[in-house]
Amino acid sequence: MTATSQTSVDFSKIDEVLKSYEYKKSNLIAILQKIQEIYRYLPLDAMTYVGTKIEGLSPATVYGVATFYAQFSLDPKGKYEIKLCDGTACHVRGSMPVLDAVRAKLNLPVGKSTTDDGMFSLETVSCLGACGLAPVVVINGDVYPKMTADAVKVALDSIIKQEKEA
Repeated sequence: MTATSQTSVDFSKIDEVLKSYEYKKSNLIAILQKIQEIYRYLPLDAMTYVGTKIEGLSPATVYGVATFYAQFSLDPKGKYEIKLCDGTACHVRGSMPVLDAVRAKLNLPVGKSTTDDGMFSLETVSCLGACGLAPVVVINGDVYPKMTADAVKVALDSIIKQEKEA
């Protein structure tokens, strides 16, 4: 994880979040989750701001919490978050060709996780808890079971078509 500050942070939105959680440090994780929901990641400026607004916290503490929990991202995520399982069952049943197909379709080289247009993010995970449906891909919470390279291209084409029509 690397910290980036590519987004202009609207501190009034963060103030609303902080107020809704009563500026309590015991609500820090929920506060960070809400901020990530707004920006699709945790901007460095937002974390610093939270660390200066909640009594008993520092920006370093907020950053430490954000980097400790895997649910938080310090890098911008795409509008569509693709999680591709590469656990044992998925791997054995062909998750690597699916991964290669996603990377090729979205022009995402190894080492890059978000498309230039900010539309898609790709993450491989160790397990999605759906081994009987392997290989599995989850896109924004929607489960795509028994994926193949061709099937994932069809799913992505559908999303891309929807976006163009919107």
